[in-house]
Amino acid sequence: MKTKDIAKQYGLDQASFDRWLKQSGCQFRSTMTGLAIDDHVDTRELVGRYHRYLVGEQERAAAEQDRLAREQAEADRVAEAKRRALASMLITSGFNFDGYRITKYSGYISGDDAVQVARPRDGWLGVRGDVGADLLASLVTIRRNALAELKEAAFNLGCNAVIGVDFDYLTLDPETVNSNGGTLYLPFLFGVTANGNAVIIEKDDRTSPR
Repeated sequence: MKTKDIAKQYGLDQASFDRWLKQSGCQFRSTMTGLAIDDHVDTRELVGRYHRYLVGEQERAAAEQDRLAREQAEADRVAEAKRRALASMLITSGFNFDGYRITKYSGYISGDDAVQVARPRDGWLGVRGDVGADLLASLVTIRRNALAELKEAAFNLGCNAVIGVDFDYLTLDPETVNSNGGTLYLPFLFGVTANGNAVIIEKDDRTSPR
């Protein structure tokens, strides 16, 4: 009996039924018009096995969806907890916080960022706009990014504060020789490193007013 006839009789998806049949262990043969099974095979029992397979696949798919949903919920929970921790993390250029005591020092950490600034093509005097303002805006951005990376480093150490924060700055004015032997001035590169010491701090009850 051809599988297309079985599919029509029982309202099955023939392509899905054929795929299952090939891995079911049931004997079948290929014909010019598709797959076929021997006439002595109990088609009702075979279709029953196929339906049980579909139910099992649906249950496995549902279980997988549930697992992925739980994993995503946990990932969202962890991400939100991290966001809150980073938002509440205290940093200072000093070495203590009023009302807190340091309970653990986890060591030196740093955060870095850099920006590439294109050179004026017509010389500084021929440039439209405020070049100095553009450079300062770039500096503000990379300094903010370096601080964010510094906080990430502290968070990864299990800390909730950073002390002794300062900045190191790097300016590069790169140039090289072009194919004609002249000087090729490359874009300016400005870098910043935020340094500090990661610590764990706790509220100091001894300093709280009574």
